[in-house]
This record gives sequence, C-alpha cells and structure tokens, in this order.
Amino acid sequence: MSFVIPAPAQISIPVAGGAGEFPVRRIYCVGRNYAAHAREMGHDPDREPPFFFAKPADAIVLCEKGTGETAIAPYPLATKDLHHEIELVVALGKGGVNIPADKALEHVYGYAVGIDLTRRDIQAEAKKLARPWDMAKGFDHSAPCGHIRPASEIGHPTTGRIQISVNGAVKQDADISAMIWNVPDTIAYLSTLVELFPGDLIYSGTPEGVGPVAKGETMEGSVEGVGAIIVTMG
Repeated sequence: MSFVIPAPAQISIPVAGGAGEFPVRRIYCVGRNYAAHAREMGHDPDREPPFFFAKPADAIVLCEKGTGETAIAPYPLATKDLHHEIELVVALGKGGVNIPADKALEHVYGYAVGIDLTRRDIQAEAKKLARPWDMAKGFDHSAPCGHIRPASEIGHPTTGRIQISVNGAVKQDADISAMIWNVPDTIAYLSTLVELFPGDLIYSGTPEGVGPVAKGETMEGSVEGVGAIIVTMG
C-alpha cells in the first residue's frame, strides 16, 4: 500500500520486565466512577449506568524504558487550570461485544497506572454550555501511562491503595475497591456500546481529591500491586 502522506506511528506501551510492547488502539475513560469524586464534582453518587469519554491513542505520555517509570509531559495549551486524576488502567488482550461480566477478566491482558490530565476550566465551560468534553480531556499529552503489568503475573487487583501526590503533598488517596463499577462490570457494559478490540485501554476512573498541577510540578502516582508513575509537567 502506498500512502500519500507518512502513516502515523503505532503507539505502544512497554510491558514491565522487557517482555515487549503493548500496541494501543483506543483509550476509553470512565467518568465519575468513585462516589466521593462524584460528590466533589457536584453529582449524585448513586449507581447509575457508567458513562465514557475517549482520548486519542497518541495522547499517551510514555515513561522511560527500564526500571524507572518517569516521564515529562508538556504543560498543555489553552488552560490555566490543569488537574490530575490518578487511575487504574486496564489493557485488553481480547475483544468482543456483549461480554458477560463473569467472563470479562478473560479479556484483560494486564494493568498499569495512568493519569487522566484534565483542562478543568475548558471542561467547566463545556458543561455550562452543554457541549462535549473532547477538548477538556482528549488533548495532546493528556494520558500519561506507566508500564503494563501482565495479569498472568499480578492477577486481577480488586483492592489496593490508589494515590497521587504533587510535589510531595498527597492529594488523592483511596482504594480501588471503592469503584462504583468494578473492572468486569465496566468491560461488560462498555462492550454493549462498542466492539472492544485487543489493544484497547480503559482508564477506570479517579477517586476524590482531584486538583491543580502547575508547570514544573511533579506528580507521583501509584496503585498498590500494580506499579507507580512519576510525571513532571514540563
């Protein structure tokens, strides 16, 4: 095949331990999946059907290869209120539609630690005008992600501390067991809306405590049993 312009590169994330690269197809993100975060954003935390937004695959900010998982993310354009949202990332190794919840974990290749960077001022304006969130969530370098740990090695975490600090001060600190929609239920529901494929990532939602991160500040995030990530806003 002959392209008339250079074809985009395949985005991939290193698998921990040097096992290879995980190719990224799409990034789906779950909105308001922790009750306390729903409350801090002014919403009812009752369990309603989950909703999703997307980020482009090339929004991934890769950590350095090797033992350290550090990255530098450029501070984005057009915002004065950039927020951190620490998340457990689910990497799918199998796809499908209408996946039963009791079979959903069979579709998971592994897990990682990610940060859903959000231009909160743009999001607030979009909400006020009842417009889409695309430019608040899916901008350049908005999806830092650590190395992927295969489920065959770490299992499928259902509990564990999830936290992030900014310049050493803890901002978000919770447990992934507090998710309103757990990983199997999230996969099952999402597969009723779109066909899922190997290479899809699911950012599974963030707990309470979201807040601003400024130019030059460093975020250190982790999910117990999965890994850690350090991102400095360049």
